[in-house]
Amino acid sequence: MTVNHVLAVAPVRDIDTARAWYERLFGRAPDNRPMDSLAEWRVTETGWLQVWQDADRAGHALVNFAVDDLEHQCAELATRGLNPGSIETVNKGVRLSTIIDPDGNTITFIGNFRVEY
Repeated sequence: MTVNHVLAVAPVRDIDTARAWYERLFGRAPDNRPMDSLAEWRVTETGWLQVWQDADRAGHALVNFAVDDLEHQCAELATRGLNPGSIETVNKGVRLSTIIDPDGNTITFIGNFRVEY
């Protein structure tokens, strides 16, 4: 099997409210709006986050983003009025900070991520 793109989905109750929050999270408008109920951000060369209006499934997504500089990422979010959780060191030096979107979807930023441990 060959996978060319990965698309994570965060279901939300109201796409307009969620789109505004995710615009603050990413610091920019969505890269794509293929339909009224969907907003997409390209987060890596072949990875996307889709914010999809689906009230029945809203609030149950877990999305992880590995970032180069976790402290900088958290500070940048604070300048946009978002409040990520405190940075915690977990196993093997990996560091985490979590933020919850308005629907309860959990987004975790990972510092010191490695492909192999």
